Amino acid sequence: MTASPNTVAFHSLAEQYARVRKHSIALTSTLAAEDTVVQSMPEASPTKWHLAHVTWFFERFALEPFCGNYQRFDEAFDFLFNSYYYTAGPMHARPRRGLLSRPTLDEVLAYRSHVDQHLLRLLEDPSDSDLEAVVVLGIHHEQQHQELLLTDIKHMLSRNPMQPAFDPSLPAPNPRPVPSYAYLDGARGVQSIGATGDSFHFDNETPRHQVLLQPHRLGARLITNGEYRDFIRDGGYRDSTLWLSDGWAAIHADGWQRPLYWSEDLQSEFTLGGPRDIDDGAPVTHVSFYEADAFARWAGARLPSEFEWELAAEGEPLRGNLLQAGYLHPVAGDGARQFFGDVWEWTSSPYAPYPGFVPLEGSLGEYNGKFMCNQLTARGGSCVTPDDHIRPSYRNFFYPHMRWQFFGIRLAKDGHA
Repeated sequence: MTASPNTVAFHSLAEQYARVRKHSIALTSTLAAEDTVVQSMPEASPTKWHLAHVTWFFERFALEPFCGNYQRFDEAFDFLFNSYYYTAGPMHARPRRGLLSRPTLDEVLAYRSHVDQHLLRLLEDPSDSDLEAVVVLGIHHEQQHQELLLTDIKHMLSRNPMQPAFDPSLPAPNPRPVPSYAYLDGARGVQSIGATGDSFHFDNETPRHQVLLQPHRLGARLITNGEYRDFIRDGGYRDSTLWLSDGWAAIHADGWQRPLYWSEDLQSEFTLGGPRDIDDGAPVTHVSFYEADAFARWAGARLPSEFEWELAAEGEPLRGNLLQAGYLHPVAGDGARQFFGDVWEWTSSPYAPYPGFVPLEGSLGEYNGKFMCNQLTARGGSCVTPDDHIRPSYRNFFYPHMRWQFFGIRLAKDGHA
């Protein structure tokens, strides 16, 4: 497999597996059973489906190939909880996942327990490095779904006229002023890009290769709510010269006049902690690529390429406002450059294969490679990304109209200072 696992003892892998699996359940502890069934839009999935799908992944790709006497928990689940692995068999249509009132949440939790018991028993015998690689991939897959859990829950709760909070006790940091926007000189010339070493990485981060970068500068921090409000008040959503053609069509077709979850008066926003006043110094979030690109043009700048971003981030500490910080929302920076956490940063780079890219063998080759068309890369993780699930070479990818993820903006300019 080209997705490299961490070099760990199997007992440590079992501990990591158990920890991540327990954390998924902990993230849903504030929900009622009714909350876990709702699908608020075709691009989102119900909480119950997420919990079952990541379990299906371990059952289908770890237990069935490596545990000779394994019996499926329920034959119907192979159809219900497959996502997009066509080589693994047919699947329930994604837009209709919210119709699955059955199996119940209790049955899904029993499914998780069944798979956990068998997989942990299998990991007691450290006899197969291929099994280790699949389990490590599955752990990172579940961490991806922990992030999706929270963004999908946020969207679902925001559609409820009662505006219920996922967790009203979430901390709200004190607003703090931010420095004026400054730029840092970026790397130039021929540079190496992509994953390195033996630590885990997805196949789409490879192979490491060289790129040529022209002189450029990168923003020293993320764009804030206050700065984005200035864009709105300056008529940013009414000036066609700022927008890509598809973006101009999108804002009119969908009636966009502000970031997703902002109130009409631009003073409050819906958060996982419920409706809260907008912190002008915190990074703006829930903007599409089209909005990020229009803002950059309004600011006399552009969005960075993913290669410019990665080289700038390589020298930064791998810490930030990530999931374990507990805010579950972007917060104003404390002078740090905010390369990791807070928001996924849109780049101008299309999500495409690196030169010489080879996907994983078999069904797992469908994980990343087949999506390399019509999407843009986003970098850096967000406030709901698990802390040990991010690195400079990590490539996320989304369609340019999407807004429900914690998307944000860093600017770039051509030339050196």
